[in-house]
Amino acid sequence: MAFPIAVYMSKVAGPGLRRFLLVAVLMPLWASYLVKAYAWRGMFSEGGLVSSAFEAVGLKSPGYGLTATVVTLAYLWLPYMILPIYAGLERLPNSLLEASADLGGRTLQTLRRIVLPTILPAVAAGSIFTFSLTLGDYIAVRIVGGTNQLLGNVVYDNVGAANNLPFAAAVATVPVVVMLVYLAAVRRTGAMESL
Repeated sequence: MAFPIAVYMSKVAGPGLRRFLLVAVLMPLWASYLVKAYAWRGMFSEGGLVSSAFEAVGLKSPGYGLTATVVTLAYLWLPYMILPIYAGLERLPNSLLEASADLGGRTLQTLRRIVLPTILPAVAAGSIFTFSLTLGDYIAVRIVGGTNQLLGNVVYDNVGAANNLPFAAAVATVPVVVMLVYLAAVRRTGAMESL
């Protein structure tokens, strides 16, 4: 979702629209995390905006659960992915895109051979932000997730009521290991050297 938005902002929109879209992307960051999570809870509740829209077209509302969790987390962390990709695309000279078109490069070839290698460090930076924030999140999952749990909720539940600290500590190492493996993979591709 972040890539087409960032491409439109950096390469298609005019200067005035670009500033407006940048403010629109940054505006959700000005609101409280809890306010945004509870707003999505209200939209997914019975009689809320999402359930009403689904019922209007004859579909069953997803309600609370995995769908609500994915949508809420995507909304919460999307600006952290859009902004690095936008910054990476801003550094991409338009002359490279024009040269590719002049040499007969099709859109997908230009995207694969010029755009993606150039913005790989920005994609790596944005994915580190969003992935690490999502792995550790337990509040939004608690608010809109229904009975679903992510790693953060398992750690929280085992530290609190269950008082199973060894299990909580073992589960808490999973996000750390996942991020270390991801960082090693990104470094191996050479994307981190440009950051």
